[in-house]
Amino acid sequence: MKKKFSLSKEELALFREAVPGTKRLKNDTIVHKPAPKPTVIASPKRLLQEQVDATYYFSDEFQPMLDAEGPVRHVRPDVSHFELKKLRRGDYSPELFLDLHGLTQHEAKQELGALIAACRREHVHCACIMHGHGKHILKQQTPLWLAQHPDVEAFHQAPRELGGNAALLVLVELDDKTDQE
Repeated sequence: MKKKFSLSKEELALFREAVPGTKRLKNDTIVHKPAPKPTVIASPKRLLQEQVDATYYFSDEFQPMLDAEGPVRHVRPDVSHFELKKLRRGDYSPELFLDLHGLTQHEAKQELGALIAACRREHVHCACIMHGHGKHILKQQTPLWLAQHPDVEAFHQAPRELGGNAALLVLVELDDKTDQE
């Protein structure tokens, strides 16, 4: 920091006379300890394997029958359509968020797989995936990939406050049905 002005010798002497018996303070530098790193529950090898396993279901050739009209939505045949309605109304609030902006299709598939694995591992029933508008590649592919995964119960276009037509809300099936209530 630059000094904006300096005192002359006379002004310094006048100041020292005005405050006799004082001494210069020492600047003590306090070094804070870094915050402890959170403990990793699952090994990195296991997490990577979960991610690879989850991407196994995503194919670029398979074209599921999705409604072309209206907002992007899908419900698995064995799941009640009321779940889709509750998702649309905002009865479910997402606990995990995934942003796919700037990712390639391959990276996006891996991240989707990791998100679904994380939802199942952490017992999170609802997640939000932000694919963005861009060149519409991820916007078109993301619903097709999600419709193929057996652990995805339903998905619906997100409400405006969560991204609107640039995001999807996803319901993930959990192992224990009592945890999702």
